[in-house]
Amino acid sequence: MGMEIETRLSDQLARYLDLATSEAKLTAVNMANIDTPGYRAVGMDFEAEMRAAMDGVDCGRAGRPVRIKAVDGLISRPDGNNVSMDREGLSLAEAQLKFKTGVALLRQEYQRVMDAIHSDK
Repeated sequence: MGMEIETRLSDQLARYLDLATSEAKLTAVNMANIDTPGYRAVGMDFEAEMRAAMDGVDCGRAGRPVRIKAVDGLISRPDGNNVSMDREGLSLAEAQLKFKTGVALLRQEYQRVMDAIHSDK
């Protein structure tokens, strides 16, 4: 049986990683539908979702599903599709950067906890 070490920060970072993953998945769905007539790009408000996730950590609530919304202000092609591969590529790169940052911060947090555990040895 493994030992679970959780801190408030590690819980927050876990939610951050979940949201970065959700953002990457939404981008992948948009990319997969670039040739689907009438398809409208979807996304999420990362900052609003992060605030809700942090409130959930602070109140001890489980994570809620991400609120997905249509992306406004995009130019539609004649077939009604408004996916832009340039925009989606940028969105994917941003989600990947968020994920890498979250992993690095989580590693630091676990190292801090392990250092505290082993400090009296």
